[in-house]
Amino acid sequence: MTRVGLLGGSFNPAHRGHRKISLFAMEALGLDEVWWLVSPGNPLKDGAGDMAPLSARLASAQQMARGSRIRATAIEAQLGTRYTVDTLRALRRRYPKVRFIWLMGADNLGQFHRWRDWRRIAATVPIAVIARPGYDGAARASPAMGWLRGFVRPACHRNQWTQWSLPALVLLRFRPDPTSATRLRQADPHWHHVFGRSVPRDGLTRAPIP
Repeated sequence: MTRVGLLGGSFNPAHRGHRKISLFAMEALGLDEVWWLVSPGNPLKDGAGDMAPLSARLASAQQMARGSRIRATAIEAQLGTRYTVDTLRALRRRYPKVRFIWLMGADNLGQFHRWRDWRRIAATVPIAVIARPGYDGAARASPAMGWLRGFVRPACHRNQWTQWSLPALVLLRFRPDPTSATRLRQADPHWHHVFGRSVPRDGLTRAPIP
């Protein structure tokens, strides 16, 4: 059984904060790999004028993931899925021998109630929420957390996540890197030009999945 953490996002661009949080989750949860799901378009960010092309965002993610057990993928573009609930359903069908856990920062938990079918997401895979300074208070007071609070598992049991009945949520304490994609874009609005416009691949074809 392969244990995989899923981290979705725009990766606009990918940065060392994404890498550090993924490596932390890999160790804390006993993961074999973390897959970055570079989104073709975030429904909650549609219309953002500073969103770089998918090919550039994927290329930046692949570069940032080098030398680790992180796979940067554009598999949602290949699957044709737009919402996380549909992506999870498709991934579980495609990889029946893989056990998935969804990774998110506390900032995403704060708006989780805005995701399509968010309760179904919680009933599909365990969720690991990783602390992010400045967001923890809002996350704990969010509508989604009000529903999920009864399903929180002790952090000391985090390595047992494949045995949990769903829904299940674990809160992990971590001081993440302060790097911000927003600040990186502000410093270099044309960062993506260096990556060109090559056609993205899903990132999961370079090695077989057990």
